[in-house]
Amino acid sequence: MLALRLARGSRPLVLLRRLLVAAASAGVGFLLLCALGYASGHPDRPTAALLRLLWCFVPLAATVQFAVAVARTDPGTRPRSGLSAVGLGPVKLTVLAAVSTAVSCTLGSVVALLVFLHLRGDLSGLPFDGAAAGLLDARSPLPLAAALVLLSLVPVSAAVASGIALRERPVVVPLPDEGPADGPQEEPPAPVTPPGGLPWGVALTAVGLAVEAYMSRGDGHSLLPLPGRLDDTPAGVLAGWALTAVGLAMAGPGLAYHCGRLLQSARPGAVRLLAGRVLMVEARRIGGPLGVVCAVLSAVAAVYALHGTGPRPFGPLTALGSVLVLGCTAATLLTSALEARQDRARTSRTLLRLGTPASALRYATALRAAVLLVVFAPLTWLVAELAALPLTV
Repeated sequence: MLALRLARGSRPLVLLRRLLVAAASAGVGFLLLCALGYASGHPDRPTAALLRLLWCFVPLAATVQFAVAVARTDPGTRPRSGLSAVGLGPVKLTVLAAVSTAVSCTLGSVVALLVFLHLRGDLSGLPFDGAAAGLLDARSPLPLAAALVLLSLVPVSAAVASGIALRERPVVVPLPDEGPADGPQEEPPAPVTPPGGLPWGVALTAVGLAVEAYMSRGDGHSLLPLPGRLDDTPAGVLAGWALTAVGLAMAGPGLAYHCGRLLQSARPGAVRLLAGRVLMVEARRIGGPLGVVCAVLSAVAAVYALHGTGPRPFGPLTALGSVLVLGCTAATLLTSALEARQDRARTSRTLLRLGTPASALRYATALRAAVLLVVFAPLTWLVAELAALPLTV
């Protein structure tokens, strides 16, 4: 009940982010139901049905990542001083954030079920009743228990992931903008240490590319985005792309950290020092989403390198999954950047009070974005070329 009241009293931007999470959950739920409908309508094709279900976990993972990013930026569930006195300590706020995430995702799953049943023709009296009966295998009954289990995957996964991500979130002690502060002060920031996942990320990326190259059949139908039919690609290619994506996500924080080190090299000025230091501090927060975006864009670039502008029709379900993955990864990156901006808001106000020009802060932000683009854009192109190379030779 408290989660629903916080949702009603949230600001429009917060509500918009929650609605986007619900929309993404609805899209994933619809894809899962489509995979279930295919399995019930084609009992003689268990391998193709399993592969369709496995590919649904790609947009599911992107949606869960987006839901966690939204939960981290929710101002209604951020720990603050004084809330423990009314029984809302860090543990209860974490539970509240997980429940809020589950509510948003459950709303999307319910919408997905209603839309799916309506397009199959099981619900009548509305426009487009049964418009996609053939695509959704309406001739076969839908197992209700299996449908409910699949629809619960997104809410449960998102709630658990949000709880794990938020369980060690620090308490924010608000301080006045002017004059000395009374009461407890924030602890001094810990020294910035480099993330330790860069070597493992590089190794996983290499293993993933090797698995993709080994499992590709070389017939133009075996790479990631699956034009047309979802069963044109072997499961090994999916495993290879998953390893590549996990490796890039692990390597992303380390790469972002070293981008900050790069900005501070060669006799830097005050602006470059500020930009590099902030990037090093925020490397763990934005590096992972950057790595995932790199993996997704490299997959898109690899498909374009394979098929060019030729007539390669995409099926509607493949198009929906692609939109979900691209949209959720981009939204996760933007939400993580918003969280980083919220966390350094007090530092920015302090610098402005000390006389730092606002243009210097904007220049530092532009420098951080530029150095990340310079490093991650060639990496995306390289991974795309290595993924497409076995199928183009």
